[in-house]
Amino acid sequence: MTRSRAVSATGRALPILVPTLTKQSWSFMVGSTLFAVGAAVAIWDLGSSNLTNMLCFIGAWFFTAAGLMQTILSGAATTEVDYGPGRMFRAVWLAAAIQSVGTILFNVSTSAALSAQTVQADERLVWNPDAGGSVAFLISAAFVYVAYYRERSTLWEPGQSGWWSAHINMVGCIAFGVSAVGAFVLSDGSLENATVANWGTFIGAICFFSASAIALPQLSWNHRETEAAPAAS
Repeated sequence: MTRSRAVSATGRALPILVPTLTKQSWSFMVGSTLFAVGAAVAIWDLGSSNLTNMLCFIGAWFFTAAGLMQTILSGAATTEVDYGPGRMFRAVWLAAAIQSVGTILFNVSTSAALSAQTVQADERLVWNPDAGGSVAFLISAAFVYVAYYRERSTLWEPGQSGWWSAHINMVGCIAFGVSAVGAFVLSDGSLENATVANWGTFIGAICFFSASAIALPQLSWNHRETEAAPAAS
């Protein structure tokens, strides 16, 4: 199997541009941290709304980078099957691709939040993409379960880190969905429930951080095993 590598104009590999599971996990963790801190600023009145918006704006870019890496690393979009049309989408690819779409919608939302000046702009450019991104995350989390079941033939493996990661990710997606409901923009420009919106973001971000952090020790160990293993002849 060949692997594509990012190269410079001189033909040399650029490791920083090569997606890996470790980079993906760290990108989700950094983005989650920024979302959590931004929500904390609003919850405990530690700064202005501009600070919260800026932190979430930067965090969304880390989410997008992680989502793109996840989609690339998920492999082929389809696989052969012995029924129906003969091919079907792979659940793991669908989970990654749909989540990646969600991260882009969060980019739109957090970018617009920095400059929106009217209620209409808040509704169309901030809340709508935010709600859409939250729905995408929920759908993605459902496909994570499908992918896990197809690989492991069970949804009950509390001894596996991937099992915990899948469930914590789902809790985070639900929290982001609740946050979007609380962030609905009313006709006077206020939010339906700012407390729910902020706490939903905070809890969701902590969950996403945890779901990614769980995988890091395993990824690090697998990397050491790969380095130690003899090359195949």
